[in-house]
Amino acid sequence: MDPIREAHRQWVAHGWTDAADGMAMVTSVVRVHQLLMERIDAVLRPLDLSFARYEVLRVLAFTRAGALPMTRLGSLLQVHPTSVTSAVDRLERQGYVARSRGEQDRRVVLATITDAGREAVETATVGLNTEIFEKPGLPEPAQVATLRTLLDELRSSAGDTVG
Repeated sequence: MDPIREAHRQWVAHGWTDAADGMAMVTSVVRVHQLLMERIDAVLRPLDLSFARYEVLRVLAFTRAGALPMTRLGSLLQVHPTSVTSAVDRLERQGYVARSRGEQDRRVVLATITDAGREAVETATVGLNTEIFEKPGLPEPAQVATLRTLLDELRSSAGDTVG
């Protein structure tokens, strides 16, 4: 039995027909998130990385200087400053990131990827590309593109800048 389909049936049976499809869609997205995170964790766990820490390393590796102010890093990752601080703390303990003060403005705290961090993020990216991103779970590339478009619309309606 599909528990989401059963929940949909129950919603309708209880008179919440107008909300039933939305409930099933939201619940399905949450469940797919759980399933994808299990796959992601399986790739990143051997490298002692979480997806949040991987994203920090990937963003830093994409920059020319390999460094960003902590506030900019949080903005790019769309996370609360405390989350960035926590991720960078852990990455710093792992030797993947170093913190420093800005040369022009000493109040600015920079996160800089180390050589070990670059090596870890490249290894992680190969694994994620091969195991997840190239095979996300839909059989046709057009389905992946369609779902991405639909999710972009959902993000946009929630206030994200998309496109």
